[in-house]
Amino acid sequence: MTSDGMAEVMRSLRSAHGDDRAQVGARMLGVEGVAVSVFPQPAASAPEPLWCFPGLSLRFEELQFTVGEGPGPDAVRAGVPVLEPDLRRVRHDRWPALLPAAQELGVHGVCCFPLALGGVRLGTLTLLCDGARGLSARQLTDTDMLVAALNSVLLTERGPPLPDGTEPAGGDEPLWPVEGLHRAVVHQAAGMVSVQLASTMEEALVRLRAFAYGSDRPLGDVAEDVVARRMRFGHDEDNGYGPYSPGNGEG
Repeated sequence: MTSDGMAEVMRSLRSAHGDDRAQVGARMLGVEGVAVSVFPQPAASAPEPLWCFPGLSLRFEELQFTVGEGPGPDAVRAGVPVLEPDLRRVRHDRWPALLPAAQELGVHGVCCFPLALGGVRLGTLTLLCDGARGLSARQLTDTDMLVAALNSVLLTERGPPLPDGTEPAGGDEPLWPVEGLHRAVVHQAAGMVSVQLASTMEEALVRLRAFAYGSDRPLGDVAEDVVARRMRFGHDEDNGYGPYSPGNGEG
């Protein structure tokens, strides 16, 4: 049975705008934050943040993307929810880069649910928890309802092509904006770095992530520097082997 709170969340999927949907979801689910991320293309390697509330939710999504580990990537790979409402109880070697950084951000617990229908990957729903307790039976039931609703709506509101190859129908306030998704620049940068290092795309992405993490910068910002030729990876006479800024601004 749908609770009154979840009925409001369902209505917000059609009537609210942008991050207001995440704000309603966080309030009605009784969690610290909500983030919905989507795959801009079925073959994409990581989902893009779509709605996030509060700002901490977006920062955590970017952290997972930068370090390439966490409950979100695990949920996508396994296709099952990853529930860690108290990150202090997680073994350090499970997410060695993410856990200390999440603590610095002030993230105490995370529960991540994959969004998918059949063989179509749609994205993830991430809930930030207070770290004091797990999700209650009521919260889990409501979250399951929200996951089902998101799966349905994302397939019919300017989402990826449907399994039969047809284009989804649009809505007055599309949930899946064509503009504003920025992680394509990371893959473009990885392609450039792979040429600069004569390496595979996978190795280039690892190098980008390592540099972003080591310099405490978002991966997207580092990628933009590479694409704009403000940074390149390779050998430089003055700086040796590694990332450096070309003196003339050309890659």
